[in-house]
Amino acid sequence: MGNMATEIVAFLLSISGWILVSSTLPTDYWKVSSVDGTVITTATFWSNLWKTCVTDSTGVSNCKDFPSMLALDAYIQVCRGLMIAAVCLGFFGAILALVGMKCTKIGGSETTKARLTVLSGFHFILSGNTHIFHFDWIYGEFELGAALFIGWAGSVLCTLGGLTFCLSMSEGFSIRQVA
Repeated sequence: MGNMATEIVAFLLSISGWILVSSTLPTDYWKVSSVDGTVITTATFWSNLWKTCVTDSTGVSNCKDFPSMLALDAYIQVCRGLMIAAVCLGFFGAILALVGMKCTKIGGSETTKARLTVLSGFHFILSGNTHIFHFDWIYGEFELGAALFIGWAGSVLCTLGGLTFCLSMSEGFSIRQVA
């Protein structure tokens, strides 16, 4: 029974992390910069994976979508690919976890369910770790935006959930002794 509770906690951690990582994909503030005047902030520059914008002191925003994918810098293309891979890996990890958990009635024998759960754990670990390295393209006068911190928190939750899935399956791979 303790193993089933561990799987449920791992599933909740992993799904929470996957939701956080997925929510950073459309979030606007990946990197932020402000130009200050003498009394007020005159302009705020911010950017995400899809566009760059400037907001003036009156609140008017002007955004420009990035050009075609072939005209983008390599680091933005890599970040986009890693984020989409993280979302897809988390989705397939969730499906494998639902099939492989002991509290579900589908998935086959206990050994098969254990293998599916470990595979799900690896999916969540990979999903979490693909988001960790996105701060490399933020440089110069820009500051880290809220999307990066949300994604890092989600990646930690995904990794913890995936590790818990992998470690909870020790009895699913028992070695039989041959006399």
